[in-house]
Amino acid sequence: MKLSLSFLLIVFACRCAASNLAITTTSVPNGIAGTAYSAVITASGGCTPYKWAIVSGKLPAGVAGKPSTNTKALDLSGRPTQAASYSFTVSATGCGGSVARKSYKIVIQAAAKDVVDLSWKASTSSDVVGYNVYRSSDGVTWKKINASLIAGTLYIDSTVASNTTYYYAATSVDVSGTESKKTAALKVAIP
Repeated sequence: MKLSLSFLLIVFACRCAASNLAITTTSVPNGIAGTAYSAVITASGGCTPYKWAIVSGKLPAGVAGKPSTNTKALDLSGRPTQAASYSFTVSATGCGGSVARKSYKIVIQAAAKDVVDLSWKASTSSDVVGYNVYRSSDGVTWKKINASLIAGTLYIDSTVASNTTYYYAATSVDVSGTESKKTAALKVAIP
């Protein structure tokens, strides 16, 4: 009896666009010592997961970088402790080994020099109990900046840094705690 064996070879290939990996965030906002800081550095292309690293320089004292859940961004957050100028270079490495680098500079001021006065039209709903104000450095990633609901339609943001662009949006909150969608974003450039 003659026995014949044959093998089936299956090859899996990953078509990673290694050369297309790029860090897309062009700048990060400045900050104020003792005031909460938040920024997002994003990357695209290549293949995920990305591995993030600070490859030269340093983040402001009190600020740390942590990859987002999907690894497509490096979230910078914390409370800067020292007024100074900080320069650093970030790298993102894709799963195929491609690397993208981008350099940034953050100036941490000792105190705020400017304020942003915000106002909006009151909601026409009868069950609104207050408002929330959100701020973003890129118009995509938002952070609520009021500690408690705002009763009126005015808010002063005194935590802005010079030479930085911010985006603002507001929401209304009803008696059951349901929050509306954000208003259209307002772009403010601080000189």
